[in-house]
Amino acid sequence: MELHKKVANFTLKTDEDKTVSLSDYAGKPVVLFFYPRADTPGCTIEACGFRDTFKKLGAAGAVVLGISRDTPKAQAKFRAKYDLPYTLLADVDEKVSKQFDVLKEKNMYGKKVMGIVRTTFVIGPHQKLLHVFPKVTPEGHAEEVLAVIKGLKRG
Repeated sequence: MELHKKVANFTLKTDEDKTVSLSDYAGKPVVLFFYPRADTPGCTIEACGFRDTFKKLGAAGAVVLGISRDTPKAQAKFRAKYDLPYTLLADVDEKVSKQFDVLKEKNMYGKKVMGIVRTTFVIGPHQKLLHVFPKVTPEGHAEEVLAVIKGLKRG
């Protein structure tokens, strides 16, 4: 996926078992953060970071969407448990994970497995890719994203 190129539209189920598309958010910057699995330690730190900066991101005009391969039901439990104020998307068939090339071979306890590499994409109001955060460290990540979003408003 190339910077400043249009991001192909996609449609997924939400944690509320509704269907949303990227194009539903046209006109607003979208923070799309991919995480390996709902309610695991690193993912919880990252998701709660976005929860804690959500008002600031919203004030800057951004929409926050979390995405993993979990089911809508698992996403709903994760969202409720940590009071996450944004939508979680369920990429059960891995189509969007493949579209964004975040599915990679990982080493889990000595076994090779395919999993999501924690990555965040900032998509501009015209659905163009503006920024990529590869191999994200959960601690403090939401603040990094907020700085980029604020920079977009200035630029």
